[in-house]
Amino acid sequence: MIYFNRFRRKFFFLLFVLLLTGLLASVVMALWNLILPEVLGVKFITYWQALGLLLLSRILFGGFRFGAWGNPYKSNYRKRKWMKMSDEERARLRAEWKKRCRK
Repeated sequence: MIYFNRFRRKFFFLLFVLLLTGLLASVVMALWNLILPEVLGVKFITYWQALGLLLLSRILFGGFRFGAWGNPYKSNYRKRKWMKMSDEERARLRAEWKKRCRK
């Protein structure tokens, strides 16, 4: 039963990612075909070319890391920093954040 729930969750997550990617490719294609041919005189693109542009832009500008998922070091950075602080540094940081967060 537990295995089935995990499988179902992963299946719906994968389905969501695929639908979102398809929607983004459609948006890129629509924006490209509405704006750029008139402004720059470029050709219209197909859905698959738009999907390729999304992939290319992800490779060139974003890499394949998704926040802390791709880099486990980032996920615990603040916790490790907090643990290395002395009690005086922690008190000073708390006081600073209390001063910043007051209305």
